[in-house]
This record gives sequence, C-alpha cells and structure tokens, in this order.
Amino acid sequence: MSTTLIIIIVTCIISIPAFNNRSRMYAWMFNPYQVVYRKQYYRMITSGFLHADYVHLIFNMITLYFFGDAVEYYFNELTNYGTLLYVGLYLSAIVISDIPSLIKHKENPNYNALGASGAVSAVVFSSILFNPMTDLCLYGLLCLPGFIFGAIYLIYSYYQGKRQGDNVNHDAHLFGAIYGIIITVAIWPGVIMHFIEQLGTFSLF
Repeated sequence: MSTTLIIIIVTCIISIPAFNNRSRMYAWMFNPYQVVYRKQYYRMITSGFLHADYVHLIFNMITLYFFGDAVEYYFNELTNYGTLLYVGLYLSAIVISDIPSLIKHKENPNYNALGASGAVSAVVFSSILFNPMTDLCLYGLLCLPGFIFGAIYLIYSYYQGKRQGDNVNHDAHLFGAIYGIIITVAIWPGVIMHFIEQLGTFSLF
C-alpha cells in the first residue's frame, strides 16, 4: 500500500465520523484563538485531517492521490529517505500553511478552518517543479500546463486571501504552495534548473 493511500485512509477515518459529530469537529478544527490563548497546539495538526463535508474531502484526497505518489517517487530517487521526507513535507505543511492565519486571526475566537488543502497544495506545487509541463485540469474541464495553472492558482489565492470574502482559507492554499516549493528546492536545488529547462520546451502551438 502506498504512503499516499495510507494518508488518504487515515484522513477519511478521521473526517467521516466527524461529519455527524459536531463536538469533535469543533474540538479538533483550527481555531487560532484557542491555539494561542488556550495552548491547544494539537489543532494545528488535527485540523488537517478534518473536512467540512464529502465534497471537500473527496476533492482534496483525489488531488493528493494524483500527485502524492509522484512526489514520493522523486524524493526517493533523490535521497535514501524519500518516503520520510514526503510524509514530513505533508505533515509540516499542515502546520506551516496555517501560521499566517494564526497570526491574522488570533484575536478572533469565531474564526475556524479545517481541511488538508495547505498540505495538498504543498504536494501539488512540489510536483509542478518536477513536471511543469504536465497538464493540470480544473474540474476535468480546463486543462493547462502545470506552471501556468500554478501561477494562476497563486495569484487567485493571494487575491482571495486579501478579500476574505468567503469561508475558504485561501492563505493556507497560498502558503502551503510556497512551502512545497521551498522544501523541494531545499531537497534538490537542481530542480530550479530542471524547471527552467522544462519551460524551454513550452510552445503555444
């Protein structure tokens, strides 16, 4: 069984029962006020294994399924402990991607967030560095090369994070993506030149 599949199974085991258990949902989701003032640091991790509903869960887990194995494969090709690095990237991205929201909303006891989107974004953008020319598709309809899709995603997440006009934690998406890029470059600095060389093959026609 692949590492990615194990992560997906664990996430489903935690998420699905919480759909009908609001007390568990509220106890484990990310709440900056509770983290800072009540020292409930565990929320920084448990929130990444909770999801609002089946649509939220399925979307994140399908995305992880399509990109996770590839990232683990590349990490294993580069080091002797690639699986450990992959798991470390995923788990640490859950925490790191929430830090901006922690700072921004620490005085707001009503702010809550949940989901693996920050960690999934880290995995997706790590994959984009390795394969920038591979098409990524939005809802299976609009398909663009990874590097173009990634650029649009970053701009959109930044803009939406500034607006704060919905209930989505766009800051986690943005900083998770950036974190995935940073960690991948730290593991293999040569990925920058690899990425640039791949871009050189791009053509509109």
